[in-house]
Amino acid sequence: MAANRKLKLTEKLNYGVGQTAEGLKNTAFGLLVLFYYNQVLEVSGTLCGLALGIALIFDAITDPLAGSLSDNWRSRLGRRHPFMYASAIPLGICFYLLFSPPTLGETGLFIWLIVFAVLTRTAMTLYHVPHIALGAELTENFEERTVIVSFRLVFGTLGGLIAVALAFLVFFAASEEFPNGQLNGTAYTPFALTLSALMVITIWLSAWGTRKQIPFLPQPIGEAAPFSLTRVFTEVRLALQNTSFRWLFIGVIVVFLMVGIDGALGLYINTYFWELKPAAIFIYAIAAPIGVVIGSLFTRSIHARWGKKPGVIFGTSAWAICQILPIVLRLLDFFPANHTAELLVLLVIIKFIQGLTVVQALVSFGSMVADIADQHELATGKRQEGIFFGASSFSNKSASGLGTLAAGVALDLINWPTGQAIQSAADIPAETLTQLALLYGPIVSGFAVVSVWCYSHYDLSRQEHQSILEQLTERRAQVNTE
Repeated sequence: MAANRKLKLTEKLNYGVGQTAEGLKNTAFGLLVLFYYNQVLEVSGTLCGLALGIALIFDAITDPLAGSLSDNWRSRLGRRHPFMYASAIPLGICFYLLFSPPTLGETGLFIWLIVFAVLTRTAMTLYHVPHIALGAELTENFEERTVIVSFRLVFGTLGGLIAVALAFLVFFAASEEFPNGQLNGTAYTPFALTLSALMVITIWLSAWGTRKQIPFLPQPIGEAAPFSLTRVFTEVRLALQNTSFRWLFIGVIVVFLMVGIDGALGLYINTYFWELKPAAIFIYAIAAPIGVVIGSLFTRSIHARWGKKPGVIFGTSAWAICQILPIVLRLLDFFPANHTAELLVLLVIIKFIQGLTVVQALVSFGSMVADIADQHELATGKRQEGIFFGASSFSNKSASGLGTLAAGVALDLINWPTGQAIQSAADIPAETLTQLALLYGPIVSGFAVVSVWCYSHYDLSRQEHQSILEQLTERRAQVNTE
């Protein structure tokens, strides 16, 4: 793998399109699963949160397993591609069944949710971890890595946009019977079937489109070691001994705890606190992804001028401010009333700014982990992008799972009313709405201070990374001449 290798535009597109699948799945999962099972099917918030939390525990465990397994895999298709091909069909089937439960009681729906949430997330893990590890292997160039991560995030954002558009403009569009179309339980099955097909297609497109990169990718070093849980835990422990990675790991746990609660409660806030109709929810929901796409165009320049650490700190701080501001202004009566054009305009502007800035943190984080993998190789002699990105994904998913669990429990604690008859804010006590808003905004987002403090301890500079690459190049040359 060449330290200064640059990829063609088509090669970056072929890699990036694979992230569309995760954008589709994550958006639908985060936005709709809790709402569907709790509000539409009337499963208690605590049981829904517990089911999704259990799924995240399984998923979080499989992340480092998938990373270790693909790090050490040997085949004519390399380390990553076999998993990318094999995971697509199981993912599509399990995602479809998640939103297509048979007629069951609350306990039965609880078990169904656990089983298919676990299977959906596991299938995605077997694709996603090798895919993001592949991105770190395509080049070692400091700035080119930022570009590759940007492509990945742009396509992930595109997947999210497609999911939102299909949801609120097609399947959950307002009707006479359901002015809030997301309360129409019969629309979820065809919606899931459509997204399942799109996920399978985009995964296979990426796997096939990047097959020509296989000869340039690193292969496992040394003798093939048998797979074991002991090996996985040892590799994770060694990864966490890296000071910079350890602080990033802790920081991202805090971030995704916030993101988990935000995702789980977002549709509740938009439907009942802001009282947005499906078309307005679509406009609001696409503002942040559009901001992400535009913001990603500037990330490389920001890294070149200020480095990656300021990017992750700035993006995290800005996300929290944008999350808190509208709620606080409304509670202080400094925000436009519901059902006004001014309200939607302000919400869209703030959400756009949130996307524009948070992408600096997302791209910076992914690029920083790839640089840490180089530092780890110099220290240990092993290329283990999979274990680093698997551990990162572990912290992401376990924390967001705890966030979803907390959101479900919180809905029960504030006595949130459920059922398709709960159509607007008029059906909910004002005190309950205020409690929901405080949880969604200032209470949760205030923890960003902890995350920023953790990120401030990252200490791998551009100059040090360049020195690492020079030493790795020299070591590889020596190995090749022996």
